[in-house]
Amino acid sequence: MTQIASQLSIVLSRLKEVVGDRYVVDRTEDLLVYEYDGSIDRHLPAAVVIPGSAQEIARCVAICSEAGVPIVPRGSGTGLSGGAVPTEGTIQVVTSRLRKILEVDTENRVAIVEPGVINADLSAAIEHLGLHYVPDPSSQRACSIGGNVAENAGGPHCLAYGVTTNHVLGMEVVLANGEMIWLGGEQRETPGYDLRGAFIGSEGTLGIATKIAVRLIPIPEAIRTVAAVFNSMDMASKTVSDIIGAGVIPAALEMMDRVTIDAVEPTYHPGYPAEAKAVLIIEVDGLRETVEEQSEQIEAICRQNRVASYEASDDAARRAELWAARKGAIGAFGNLRPNYYLVDGVVPRTKLQEVLAKVAEIGAEFDLTIANVFHAGDGNLHPSILFDERIPGETEKVIEAGGRILKLCVEVGGALSGEHGIGLEKQAYMPLVFNEDDMRSMGRLAPAFGATGHFNPSKVFPADNGDGPAFSKARRSGTHDVV
Repeated sequence: MTQIASQLSIVLSRLKEVVGDRYVVDRTEDLLVYEYDGSIDRHLPAAVVIPGSAQEIARCVAICSEAGVPIVPRGSGTGLSGGAVPTEGTIQVVTSRLRKILEVDTENRVAIVEPGVINADLSAAIEHLGLHYVPDPSSQRACSIGGNVAENAGGPHCLAYGVTTNHVLGMEVVLANGEMIWLGGEQRETPGYDLRGAFIGSEGTLGIATKIAVRLIPIPEAIRTVAAVFNSMDMASKTVSDIIGAGVIPAALEMMDRVTIDAVEPTYHPGYPAEAKAVLIIEVDGLRETVEEQSEQIEAICRQNRVASYEASDDAARRAELWAARKGAIGAFGNLRPNYYLVDGVVPRTKLQEVLAKVAEIGAEFDLTIANVFHAGDGNLHPSILFDERIPGETEKVIEAGGRILKLCVEVGGALSGEHGIGLEKQAYMPLVFNEDDMRSMGRLAPAFGATGHFNPSKVFPADNGDGPAFSKARRSGTHDVV
């Protein structure tokens, strides 16, 4: 037995003493389900440990720290940038067993939850109290709140309400040495540096959240959902700019293109017409008078821009049907191709028409099908490159096309990521936005938390080894199917 294997064996024995044999995974055939997240990157972890409490997480982290074994935190594995994908010699610490809603304070509208609580389950559990948790990633039926914190996840309703950082007041965190501390608290404001804000969106590089204090919002008095179908992508894009330009900020403003329509039709049967080129899903909420007024403005703008069909509904069941195709679009891409690579760039709203046209040109140049389904209201594009990983050279071509799209987003004044994070996938493109001084300054944050190289190594910042910063051949071995 080599020295490394012997050391790992000792570490695993100690971890089993903490969590029990059942919750330490080290057989190759069992590790396969932990080698990937929602991206196309993958690599086997050295082992997986699944603690059952915050105290167990702290003890596991301390054991790994003492042995010099780096950790990759993992929630539900739904991330889209390779953030939860293991790197060489790492142990995954999975938070899925910590799924309790510990406290709901209706007076102060705060809930304390464990990191494994599924996003949609929290709102379902407190609906009878007239409250809900706003951030709603499209994967909200599967993604965990701990993972949402790590990636600063957004969702359709972030246009009006903001992303995860706007709804998390504080969290209990396990640091690299196993120490547990609180960042922020249960109140709206806490004195001192905003370490809570630094932790949210740190992609698992600073520590592991074990309790999370979240803001709860009253369920709006009225909600209206609109499905507006256009026979021109340009007119749909213009409608988005016109709505915002008119001073109307809907709760959500989403767009699907023709490729996405073709993907969702066999599964969700929305019945969009064959000539449709784009669909806008628009939602307004608030006081009844406000909803009525904004709905009238939105309908008028849509009709000015030659909307082909327009449906608005206040009925909860019908609204859910109107949302179903948009929420399920990513999974429905499996109807067209077995794999997808989702590019999470952001552009100014006024550049939507220009960028979408150039994305189509990139698709044609590389002979690739690109579906567009995105948060149109804030310019958070999600061009999804559809492909078959089994075709030799196809993945490399997809990565090159994705890089071109990211560069395009930056060139028009946008950003590399709106909500999915940098992870492994986008680290090679960080220099497009940040210079060496910027990255050196950001690199000082992890050591300040005592987490140098310990949590989620080789993520976010470009690597300087000969292997390259992202998508090494080893990390891309295997397959990743949409369905």
